[in-house]
Amino acid sequence: MTLRERIGQDLRAAMKSGDRVRLETLRTMRAVLLEKEIEKRGTAGGITGEDEVAALTSAAKKRKESIELFTQGGRPELAAQEEAELAIIREYLPRQMSSEEITAVIGAAIASTGAAAPGDFGKVMPLVMKEVKGKADGKLVQELVRKALGTPG
Repeated sequence: MTLRERIGQDLRAAMKSGDRVRLETLRTMRAVLLEKEIEKRGTAGGITGEDEVAALTSAAKKRKESIELFTQGGRPELAAQEEAELAIIREYLPRQMSSEEITAVIGAAIASTGAAAPGDFGKVMPLVMKEVKGKADGKLVQELVRKALGTPG
């Protein structure tokens, strides 16, 4: 079953149960996937599972940014709404890697590139992101790579 089919089934279940937050979030997710499908129309193969995950990862990232902004702006009710939506979106994303798992991938990338200095960040980061794509937050990965290479901040 594709991600889109699963969302469709869950959307029908949310309609029957009357869960408005879940219903609206699933509708938004379905719209994001439809948008991605239209964007990919005409290309060989159309939309892939990887494209679906990338679209939902982007939606999750937007929610995280909104949560930060609403929290800073003193709007806890809006931040709570975004957190509820984020929790629903995360149900459809692959399991996120732990810091320890990411650090292991970073160690392997550093070993394979021979990186040793903060200036080697550009060599390591693309390799790590290729490995953890969709399974780890880019900000966290960047922070861990900088720490591993001894780069401040």
